Amino acid sequence: MPTATHPARWWKPMPDGRVHCYLCPRNCHLGEGQHGFCYIRQNVGGELIQNGYGRPAALAVDPIEKKPLFHFHPGSTILSLGTAGCNLGCQFCQNFDISRASQVQGSAHHMSAEEVVALAIEQGAPSIAFTYNEPTIWAEYAVDIARLAHARGLRTVMVTNGYITREAFFDVYEHMDAANVDLKGFREEFYGRLTLSHLEPVLDTLRWLRRETNVWFEVTNLLIPGANDSAAETRELCDWIMGELGDDVPLHFTAFHPDYKMQDRGPTPPETLHRARQTAMERGLKYVYEGNINTREGGTTRCPQCNRTLIQRSWHRIEKMAIVGGRCPHCGAEIAGRWD
Repeated sequence: MPTATHPARWWKPMPDGRVHCYLCPRNCHLGEGQHGFCYIRQNVGGELIQNGYGRPAALAVDPIEKKPLFHFHPGSTILSLGTAGCNLGCQFCQNFDISRASQVQGSAHHMSAEEVVALAIEQGAPSIAFTYNEPTIWAEYAVDIARLAHARGLRTVMVTNGYITREAFFDVYEHMDAANVDLKGFREEFYGRLTLSHLEPVLDTLRWLRRETNVWFEVTNLLIPGANDSAAETRELCDWIMGELGDDVPLHFTAFHPDYKMQDRGPTPPETLHRARQTAMERGLKYVYEGNINTREGGTTRCPQCNRTLIQRSWHRIEKMAIVGGRCPHCGAEIAGRWD
């Protein structure tokens, strides 16, 4: 039976016998036997080990639009997997049954990196997504899968909260083709109170992706009633994306549903997403979408030059695809994304 543990990367020993994990900005200092905030990284005998390696707790074949990625090989399928644990403590977590549940990891079945890639090929999925819980905390497993996937002609995707150090970022993302980064809000107070983390490291990750990699990425913002859905915060978020990332980064506003420790409010009204989308487009963003609600216009990709419909979606299903060679067939405008 394969071991349940695996040597971790991105750590160093400390003079007092503890270990310093510098994978994410928490920079956990762990004594013998202690787990990091993420749960699956642990000091064992003065060395950091990773308990999530080869132990997916969730596995499915999804449409790539579900990640959500709307400009990365639309209409294709993707093998999605996740383990247990997370390096954030979101009070509104929509996947808390695996991200905050240690017993899930104990019941997970072993699956080698080779077996994950073989399964993707068997299922006809041209891409593999590291998702469901936060893949940064099991990056050793994700990187090993990604190496093998690329050798077999498959693509790889990180669906992430973006909470990673610069030291680890490039080690991980050199093996990724695409990412969706969850920018959960645009106020430090929101991040500190409701995610037990900080905003600036996530903004740094987005800057690095744009300026220092060729990774295709899109941004998701979950709008929570009364928490991060004010018109002012939405304007600030959109202006930051325009100024730091550019007008061609797809932005997805998604609807909250009451879950985990935030069941004291209702789901996000569709009108809130409509307003946010309109604001983003008025601020100059070219590709803005709505998620977790039934919307036709909010899932439509239009040419930013001639406004013709290029991709029509119904939930996660492609109904119309008119982009040819990465361009609008009507006016020839280039459409940002990965299409071939």
